Amino acid sequence: MSSLGHCVLAIALALMLASHAACSSERPDFAFFDACDPRQVPDAACYAGKRHPASARVALATELALRFIEEHPAFEQEWNWEEGVLMYAMTELYRITDDVRIRDYYKAWIDHHIAESYSIFWSDSCPPALAAIALHAELGDEVYGEVAREVLRYLAVDALRTDEGGISHLGSFDLRTLWIDSLFMFGMVLTRWGEFDNDNGALDEMGDQLAIFADLLQSSSGLFVHAHDWPVNHDTDIYWGRGNSWVTVATADYLRARLLRYQSDQRAQQILQSQIRGVLETQDSTGAWWTVMNRPGDTYLEISATALLAYGMARAYRYGLASTEVLGPVENAVAAVESAIVRDLQNRPLVTGISSPTGVGTFSQYARVPLQDDLSYGVGGAILALVESSGLP
Repeated sequence: MSSLGHCVLAIALALMLASHAACSSERPDFAFFDACDPRQVPDAACYAGKRHPASARVALATELALRFIEEHPAFEQEWNWEEGVLMYAMTELYRITDDVRIRDYYKAWIDHHIAESYSIFWSDSCPPALAAIALHAELGDEVYGEVAREVLRYLAVDALRTDEGGISHLGSFDLRTLWIDSLFMFGMVLTRWGEFDNDNGALDEMGDQLAIFADLLQSSSGLFVHAHDWPVNHDTDIYWGRGNSWVTVATADYLRARLLRYQSDQRAQQILQSQIRGVLETQDSTGAWWTVMNRPGDTYLEISATALLAYGMARAYRYGLASTEVLGPVENAVAAVESAIVRDLQNRPLVTGISSPTGVGTFSQYARVPLQDDLSYGVGGAILALVESSGLP
């Protein structure tokens, strides 16, 4: 990020926190791993430094990004959740490296779709707004902010809701169903926009959705089933790996945003703690997770879930939302991700072992989802895991 962008963000954040602090009796010290000064919110330099930009893991993440950029032109990438996860990962990598080749790629992708038109009509079309929010923060161009506002308008107006108030995964289609995927797909946009624009309503909506989803989908094990009110035949005792990783990532990032505003959400904290307990109990000795977490040996170990679970737990630890008990499992998970990265004929890194897009179904349907290499969201997950684990104890 440019020095001007850093300054703008720092000033905006300081004003936001000062405004909130005026309504609080005290401002507690920041006492978590990512804090460089207990008296203030970590700034851009602190954020990057805590992730060791010169580390081997950040270097590998950069190699992964540059290989994908070389192989997959920006204008060929669709407006969808798969590409949205990758571009979000690249925004996080850019925060650490300041490598303009990475920023230029997701900017070219967003610019292409703004020029050609895009539509927000269900949860899976929301994640591209994460890259737009990052560009809006960096460049200050309202055209990028408008992408996020389109998502908020869709959530407020077009998306149908269940009787409990949960936002239907299928958006405006006349079938009201909750999928855990949505907690990342629209939830991360609510968190990042709420944080950037000081939009309390967006953050409150995310907190409400987390509580609704947990009430309907979280089991006593802490893990989440895939869907609620899905009319097609499916098994209700399946804990899908990548789906649960969406929950870990989205909940940890939401609580991080609350924390940096001197706020908390005890219900969300309980959801995360319970879910991490279930996640840790199902980790394989290899460090990876099975695509069906509670059926070890009956399916396959899956790298996108492993990477995203590592990322979510590492983020939770960095902000004091998870204890040191996650550090060993995170390290083992990242080692499993690294072992799934092979070199192509040009000695460039390639992520393998990524399960294809997965719908709600029976156990046999989850087990039959094919593994592929170099899928955008798997590459994105690997980048996030490598960056967020870099510099941890």
